[in-house]
This record gives sequence, structure tokens and C-alpha cells, in this order.
Amino acid sequence: MAPKSILVRMPNWVGDLVMATPLLTDLREAFPQASITAMCRTPLCELLEEDAAIDELFCFTKPVNDFSRRQERDIIGKIRSGKYDIGILTTNSFSSAWWFWQGSVKRRIGYAGHFRRWLLNKPLALSKEKEHQVNRYKQLLAPLGITQSKTAPRLYVTEKEVDVSKELLYQRGYVRGAKLIGVNPGASYGSAKCWPLERFRSLAKALLEKTDAYVVFFGDANQTQLVKQIVQGLPARVMDLSGITSLRELACIIKDCNVLVTNDSGPMHIAAAFRTPLVALFGSTDDAVTGPYASSGVVINKRVHCAPCFNRVCPIDFRCMEQIGVAEVLEQVLQYV
Repeated sequence: MAPKSILVRMPNWVGDLVMATPLLTDLREAFPQASITAMCRTPLCELLEEDAAIDELFCFTKPVNDFSRRQERDIIGKIRSGKYDIGILTTNSFSSAWWFWQGSVKRRIGYAGHFRRWLLNKPLALSKEKEHQVNRYKQLLAPLGITQSKTAPRLYVTEKEVDVSKELLYQRGYVRGAKLIGVNPGASYGSAKCWPLERFRSLAKALLEKTDAYVVFFGDANQTQLVKQIVQGLPARVMDLSGITSLRELACIIKDCNVLVTNDSGPMHIAAAFRTPLVALFGSTDDAVTGPYASSGVVINKRVHCAPCFNRVCPIDFRCMEQIGVAEVLEQVLQYV
């Protein structure tokens, strides 16, 4: 029988959340009459507002200590009140499976591991074969008889949101209609993912010399000092939006960029979801697994012998990123401006 209500526990990181959006599309296509709820941490749940595939957005804050046990009971209570026929866990934590079990979700699907197999009706084995994370998420739909699709990640924003978000640029001197180059120099996972700071600065200088475009730097609240070091003393055509935008404002502005230069990061996947051209810089991670999915642009990866190492901090000489030169990145960016 077709399910009446489906709960999808979405990932906890921006990039992973974007890569999991094809599940929502494929579920809607398979079960057009079902009520689909996306469960997601705040503030990440903002990114799923206006999503055409879901009926409800279940936003929550993760309990962090014993004081938050009441909050956890509230989360479980809300799950129980939803009377969900199916629950799909994109997260691999024990707690997420425990909440579904305690919340009486009838059919609980997720990857086994973290001592949670007994909490799942359909514990799936995680393949040891290298495959893109998008496809790993799609495999969670196999127990429902949904074959792996070619659906690409996507996000939804309104025209009004895009127009309002542009005000952040106009306030900093951006001229309406001018070319816009986005730069995302950080990555939440760690510094091993990041191209050296001084090269981002050199790239910005070169772009100002070679084009009439404006260059806008992005970053979350933890990356504001990094971005300030990069843009300090640069001309007014370089704008700093680090720590200022909401996730939806960030998405709107990335959507409007002519090209985004970025490390392997959440903003990279946001750009890919909008088909914004990318120049994506990879070193410690593997673009075959977490690279931009079905997007235009280029990935630069020197594939040194010690990569991908997946370290947060490089323990040696950072050769994977040091070998990516400013001139090489500049050449790729100029193709879009």
C-alpha cells in the first residue's frame, strides 16, 4: 500500500543537505498523494523553505546536554504525533534512529552502524565502493521500490527573495547589472580543505585588473576574520558579506553570481543546485564523492599521492592545495566573465 505520511531526517551539514534533496523529489514522484515532511536542524531548514516536494518542514534544535532532555521529549512527541508510515534517515547517528523508534515511525529505513541496526526495519549496508554521496542518499529509497534516478540536487528561492538579497550588494556599492564573481574561501570541516588565504587575495586583485566585475566574498560567522584578512585594503569592487547573510540570502546571491570560486563546501553545493558555474578547488577530499553534482564549471584537483586524506588539518606540506596556482584558477574564472 502507498504510504500516507513520510518523514525524512535530512543531513546536518549544508552541503550534505543539498545533496540529499533528490530524495525529496523522487519520493514526491513515487508517492504523489503522500504527505512528506522534511526534518532538519535550524538554521539549515531555511534552505528547504519553498520546496515544492514537501508538505511540512519540521525544524528542531539538537539537544546538547541533560538540561535539554525536555526538548528531546518534545521532538519525539512531535514525531509520534505525525503517525508516520515511513521514516528515512539520511543521518547515521544512533540518536536519530532512536528518535524514530521512540516516535513510533512504522517503517524505519537507514544505514546500519553506530549500534543502531536493531532500531531499523530496513538496515542497509553502506557500500565500500566509491560513489557520489548523492547516490548513497538515493540508495535509501531502494527498500521502497524506487530505482536510482538521475535527479540532481536543487533548491528553491523566490524572485522577491533574490531582489531583496541584492540590496546587500547595492549597499556595498554594487552596480545593477554588473558581472558578479562569488568567492568562498572557507570550509566548515577544516583548513585542509582550503586554498591558501594569500592566493584568494591575489586572485581577487587579478580579477579586478582583468575584468570590470565585482567580487563578493562569502563566509559564515566563524570565517569573518579570515575574509577580512583577504579583503583588507582591496578596492571597493570587492565586497565582504561574511557573517552577514542568512542561508537563504546566501543562496539567492550565489544563484545570481556569474561564477563561484570555492573550496569543497556547502556554498559549492548551493551553487551546483542552482547551476551557477563553479571553479571548485579540491585537495584533501575527493570530488568523485563530494564534488559538485551535475553542474557546469570545473573542478581543479591535483590528485597528489597523499590525497584524499580527509584530514581536517594537513600534517605535512599541504601540497594538494599549494600546487593549485593563481593563474590556473584565474584562467578558469575568466571564461564566465
